[in-house]
Amino acid sequence: MIGLESPVTTVLGDSKKTGKLTANLHLHTVGDLLRHFPRRYLETGRLTDVDDLEVGQMLTVIGEIESSTEHPYTDRRTGRAAYRLESVLRTGGPRLRMTFFAKKHHVSQWRLRQLPAGQRGLFLGKAETFNGQWKLTNPRMVLFGPGGADGSGQGSPAGIGEADDIAAVEAIADLYPIYPLTKGVESWDFQRAITFARSVVDDLPELIPEAVRRELGLLDIVRAYDLIHAPDDRAQVHDAQRYFRFEEALVTQLVLGRRRRAVRDLGAVARDGGDGALLRAFDERLPFTLTDGQRSIGDDLEADLARPHPMNRLLQGEVGSGKTLVALRAMLRVVDSGGQAALLAPTEVLAQQHHRAISALMGDLAAGGMLGGAPEGTGVELLTGSLTKAQRTAPMSRLASGESGIVIGTHALLEDKVQFADLGLVVVDEQHRFGVEQRAALTAKAAGTPPHVLVMTATPIPRTVAMTVFGDLETSTLTELPSGRAPIQTSVVNLLDHPGWMTRVWERVREEVDKGHQAYVVCPRISGDELEQGERDQVDLDEDGDPIPPAVEEAPRPLAAVEDGVVALAQGPLSGLRLAALHGRMPADEKDATMRAFAAGDIDVLVSTTVIEVGVDVANATIMVLLDADRFGVSQLHQLRGRVGRGGFPGLCLLVSAVDAESPARERLDAVASTTDGFTLSRVDLEQRREGDVLGSSQAGRRSGLRHLRVLRDETTIVEARAAAESLLAADPALAGTPLLAQAVDTLEADTRGDFIEKS
Repeated sequence: MIGLESPVTTVLGDSKKTGKLTANLHLHTVGDLLRHFPRRYLETGRLTDVDDLEVGQMLTVIGEIESSTEHPYTDRRTGRAAYRLESVLRTGGPRLRMTFFAKKHHVSQWRLRQLPAGQRGLFLGKAETFNGQWKLTNPRMVLFGPGGADGSGQGSPAGIGEADDIAAVEAIADLYPIYPLTKGVESWDFQRAITFARSVVDDLPELIPEAVRRELGLLDIVRAYDLIHAPDDRAQVHDAQRYFRFEEALVTQLVLGRRRRAVRDLGAVARDGGDGALLRAFDERLPFTLTDGQRSIGDDLEADLARPHPMNRLLQGEVGSGKTLVALRAMLRVVDSGGQAALLAPTEVLAQQHHRAISALMGDLAAGGMLGGAPEGTGVELLTGSLTKAQRTAPMSRLASGESGIVIGTHALLEDKVQFADLGLVVVDEQHRFGVEQRAALTAKAAGTPPHVLVMTATPIPRTVAMTVFGDLETSTLTELPSGRAPIQTSVVNLLDHPGWMTRVWERVREEVDKGHQAYVVCPRISGDELEQGERDQVDLDEDGDPIPPAVEEAPRPLAAVEDGVVALAQGPLSGLRLAALHGRMPADEKDATMRAFAAGDIDVLVSTTVIEVGVDVANATIMVLLDADRFGVSQLHQLRGRVGRGGFPGLCLLVSAVDAESPARERLDAVASTTDGFTLSRVDLEQRREGDVLGSSQAGRRSGLRHLRVLRDETTIVEARAAAESLLAADPALAGTPLLAQAVDTLEADTRGDFIEKS
């Protein structure tokens, strides 16, 4: 008997091709093979009789390439070199000429290798005439034979005759599935193996309970497999995809649902605020009024902290919405309750900024136990990796004894030597920058019962992302901006179309400085090709979610770098202004001194990497110039521009780039320039980069934690799955009545994705 756990060799045989599938596509079992779904489908229809063509007729023909010729030319619109490939297709009737255009030479060469003389295949397109010759416009192709490509770069076995090809095409009805494959494996062989596997696998496990399938109108598992691999029409494809997407969403939501219940069952020390002296004194000293959103979420946090099980909440909000203030008030409530609070920041610059800002807000309340400190105050410590052993000794001692109630730090807080008297609250800022183990290490420092946890992000998260990724957290959102925030104008400066605009960019910087304001200039590199630690270039994806490879033949354009840029600007367009550099490779004391000088107004222009992306708050900065802005992601651009316009003065953000108007990078820049709504931009960002980053896959060593789901596309499915998961767990918390589903949930929890979900 062949089952889903049977080795893939039982249907593919033991060959080099099978080895490639196992090694490159990780298809080890028959179940892996059947779960390797088509990435798209070609509409073949019936083969067209080409003896009597009509202009505008849609053709589906099998033919053979007679010749292919490359013709270089100059694009009149851009003045750049471009390439046209002319291929002649021989059919049972008239010859058809096919034309392919390419902006890059390597693309034209790839097409030329794809369509050599003698290459046969299935061609789909519209019949037109030009100069008395028939042509096939915008053809789609399924190529046969060793040199061919069926849309995934592969062909079919050598020696198959045309009659066999026609029979194979007709056998798949109107849709031909295109699978993700690997070099050396032919699509026809793969499809036949799928067909054979479907015919011999006897028992397909049904994870989704019948009652759920009936309520939602879902297929059964056997029908879903049949229709995903051999559909007759698009409606059948949709039904099959809906089944597998719901199945994955249901298992994920059950993992998150069980985690929520497990957290609720854990004991925690209730932090009811005691006499509230510290928080009350802090509120009385605030020089401004809290927004309605800050008060409302503050009330939610107080209620969470007062419960005898751990708070597990996500606080998200726009840049400058006041998340840190909300978190600080929760920290003060925990201190009033006799506990301690730790704020974990991803960079030293941000940790130092938080320490300065919190200390300034608290005033004498941050000097508890010290000469001049308020009697109801507490100690506020800073712990970063750059501190010497001697510098760490005193603050670590005060934390261990309980003398200090608040500590702000970086990864240094995770060291074994850092101990707390009673850690009651962990606040994680910009949580996406920390790995799973790092976050867990800090919460493990609480003695006895787990601490309450608040994670913050200034990257707005679409609703279904929060439901899928942070489904075990309660979510709070700050949508208001505090008074005093000025509008920010964002403009794209395209040097490809207007090289001379760069002069005007630096003139605008000078104009702002002349008004008494300050400026940021952000570069993607420290020097040469050296990235800021933890940074990476934006990777654009094709329609299937795969990275778009760069044009390797082109000489790489040197990217703006901080160390080179600050010199060039000081000697050139910004000469006479006070410039300084800032990047992550600088010593911590030098970074801190630079930021202090910039905040004090002693520096006119700060030339920096993205180390200023979060937490940096200089009210007098009104203009930001982002060089090579196409190298940054949407959310990163949105975060960066939030550094200006913070002091009541209008802000200006200039996105400087040299990219083609039709490129994904230009779409990204135009999207940022079109709106300051972070939630709108978060959807654009996710559509471009997919779920890989959102799910923390880089931490788990894989490209994406989800196989079939797309959290924006499948919003309805995720909502349905969450409701179904809640109902199932309410009726049967152990899922004892659905053992196959319970096994799938256990497997996901044991997987690295489950580890990420559990500890995030």
